[in-house]
Amino acid sequence: MSSRRWRESSRTNMSEEQITQLLSTLRQLLPEIPHSHSHKASSAAKVLKQTCNYIKTLHREVDDLSDRLSQLLATIDADSAEAAIIRSLLT
Repeated sequence: MSSRRWRESSRTNMSEEQITQLLSTLRQLLPEIPHSHSHKASSAAKVLKQTCNYIKTLHREVDDLSDRLSQLLATIDADSAEAAIIRSLLT
């Protein structure tokens, strides 16, 4: 039920111009999306899929970096300046 409610509440009345602007912004922000001016539905779906994939990749990279920093923190003196820097990165 909550899933249905979320879908209904997430629907918006975006104009074609707003959708075009969103796609244009996503194309500019994501390095692997080619800069095309095609506004077909399939193009929009492709941009959104690539955006989701890019975000998933960023999440994996953040998780990996967090693990590496945690491992590094475990191997150094807890009161050192290096440990303080690592702790500040993890918070």
